[in-house]
Amino acid sequence: MNHSPAIAIDNVSKVYANGTVALQDLNLTIEEGQFVSLLGPSGCGKSTVLRLIAGLGKLTSGSIQWGHQHAQRQLAFVFQDAALMPWATVAENIRLPLKLAGIPRLTAKAAVEEAIQLVDLQGFEQSYPRELSGGMKMRVSIARSLVTKPEVLLMDEPFGALDEMTRSRLNSDLLDLWSQKQWTVVFVTHNIYEAVYLSNRVIVMAARPGRVVADVAIESPYPRTEEFRTSLAYNQYCREISASLSRAVNVPMGDRWSESEQNLAIQ
Repeated sequence: MNHSPAIAIDNVSKVYANGTVALQDLNLTIEEGQFVSLLGPSGCGKSTVLRLIAGLGKLTSGSIQWGHQHAQRQLAFVFQDAALMPWATVAENIRLPLKLAGIPRLTAKAAVEEAIQLVDLQGFEQSYPRELSGGMKMRVSIARSLVTKPEVLLMDEPFGALDEMTRSRLNSDLLDLWSQKQWTVVFVTHNIYEAVYLSNRVIVMAARPGRVVADVAIESPYPRTEEFRTSLAYNQYCREISASLSRAVNVPMGDRWSESEQNLAIQ
């Protein structure tokens, strides 16, 4: 894995017009090709971080710097809701970003076909959203993001509304895609088990105002199979992050745990 930074978040704060302090002095460096999950209590600013990275909001203070390979912000954003156009087919929903970019239909055809194959939706190109399951709708949403061939993928709880079996399968499919495409992924979730299975880093954020209080490296190798979910290492990581998350609710402002404090949290 390349260890040069893809995204460097430096002392970022975000205060909304109503006075809500969503983020305060947030510092986080994400390296090229990493799969990083943001985990924390509801309202801690996880989604705000993604939106600021994507340029969908203004910083109150601080800065977000991109590595040289991402100077043009070649990113895609997968939201919580698939948000498909109900009157458009699967293929047309996936083609939408290219259509908005003014790319002719014939030119876009190969990219749409490739995206459909990547998310295993062959045979459903002419189906409409009403004919799809929740998991299939989310596959369409992911394909719509992939059609632009991003280098950075931002994902805001994309599997949160799905049943556990569908979620588990999509987790594995996402890791397969990540290993193929070598994206840098920033993934927001409330699910500890999902975060540990997917990530090589899990960032625990404190309750509002959001800031990093723990940065846990998941050192188990890829590819990760179902056996990993029942391994001692997996369970230990889940325990560690669960303890960190429990304490994150009550972390005083300005605090970040030392390594010794993080070790105490899991004993």
